[in-house]
Amino acid sequence: MRLFVSVDLPDDIAEDVAALQDCFDAATGLKFVDPTQAHITLKFLGEVSKARLPAVKDAVETGVRESEVDPFDAAFGGLGVFPSLDYINVLWLGVREGAAALTALHEGIEAETTAIGFSPESHEFTPHVTLARMEHAGGKETVQACVRDNDPDAGSMHVEEVRLTESVLTPDGPQYRTVERFRL
Repeated sequence: MRLFVSVDLPDDIAEDVAALQDCFDAATGLKFVDPTQAHITLKFLGEVSKARLPAVKDAVETGVRESEVDPFDAAFGGLGVFPSLDYINVLWLGVREGAAALTALHEGIEAETTAIGFSPESHEFTPHVTLARMEHAGGKETVQACVRDNDPDAGSMHVEEVRLTESVLTPDGPQYRTVERFRL
């Protein structure tokens, strides 16, 4: 099972994500994420055997509990890229409100999953919603200009749970299935 831990966005924000993606239509080289599957990844676990699933569920549950994060509001806006505007791999929508709570959740989950053998993240956690991945640099200048010149708002939501999600890779893109929900 290919697993990750996420906060999933509601349908009304998926509509905002789709509208933001439309702004980048002229940029070649982008592969857009399905807006109906928009989410914030708190921890990517990768391939996990079914035998390890109970330990993973326990680790995520403990990480959520130990983070001591209560339900909170998150607001989305602003654009960014990883790793830099000079070399773009990922185009993303930022988090304007709720970033501290999302970071606390990430840190709690990170501590518990690394304790059971998962690799720690190699970079600092930045809460974001992936809009697209850049497959080639043909549209790099268009993406750079759009990111520099736009500061859109993209809705808000009340976060009450974290999900353990399975990603099944298909020729049409990944399909997501919720494995377990963890209430804040």
